[in-house]
Amino acid sequence: MTEETSPSPRRALITGATLGIGEAFARRLAADGWDLVLVARDAGRLDATATELIRRYDCRIEIMSADLSTDDGCAVVERRLGDEPPVGLLVNNAGMSLNTPFVRSPIGDEARLIRLNVLAVLRLTHAALGPMVKRRKGTVINVSSVAGFGVPMPGSTYSASKAWVTNFSESIGQSVAPFGVRVMALCPGYTRTGYHERAGINMSRIPAWLWLRPDDVVDEGLRDLRKGRLVSVPSWKYKLAVAGLRHAPRRLLRGVSRDTRGRIAPGAD
Repeated sequence: MTEETSPSPRRALITGATLGIGEAFARRLAADGWDLVLVARDAGRLDATATELIRRYDCRIEIMSADLSTDDGCAVVERRLGDEPPVGLLVNNAGMSLNTPFVRSPIGDEARLIRLNVLAVLRLTHAALGPMVKRRKGTVINVSSVAGFGVPMPGSTYSASKAWVTNFSESIGQSVAPFGVRVMALCPGYTRTGYHERAGINMSRIPAWLWLRPDDVVDEGLRDLRKGRLVSVPSWKYKLAVAGLRHAPRRLLRGVSRDTRGRIAPGAD
């Protein structure tokens, strides 16, 4: 990573940092000697996560309780990204899905999903990149999903939101690379995060071999970051799936999406 050459402590800000992939990032970066800024809605869980990380890794941790689906929550984190000491790595992991078809979903819930999965990623990436470009170093990892590749899931706003995150990250990553700054989309498949359970989604029909471990997702994502990739798809099985999705005829993809009606695409957050 770019920050490894800096004489000052490396500092990472992670959203959705108390569960799943966000928590795995926190553990891995703390073990690697990073100082952390942890962001989540649940203040009690933030305290518990920070206490455990400090006990295990003796790292410096700031905690920020913020709901990133709100303007006020985003504004608090934006201010920290522009403040000192500087943040060298932003991990946009917070996200949500809905267990209701679009036509039956309250519009308020749909709007909250877009504010969290899309607008918060846009705002925090923008807030982080300004200082990073000035310093000529820094990294943003936006956690997306293989759900954003190719298959329009029937009635799902989630897959559309993740398609945006991947496209946005790849596009912005190209624009800031000349300034020594990295942006990468991390696109896992089904991952054991507790995410689906919290959303009330029954995943019992998904074969065990398709599931990934959060720690493995983080490890492979960081390896791809070091290789300079703009998009990281952890695990060979999902790499093959994405390659197929990118080249399959749209009519075939729509047929596959109809066959999976009632399921939710892989959740990454």
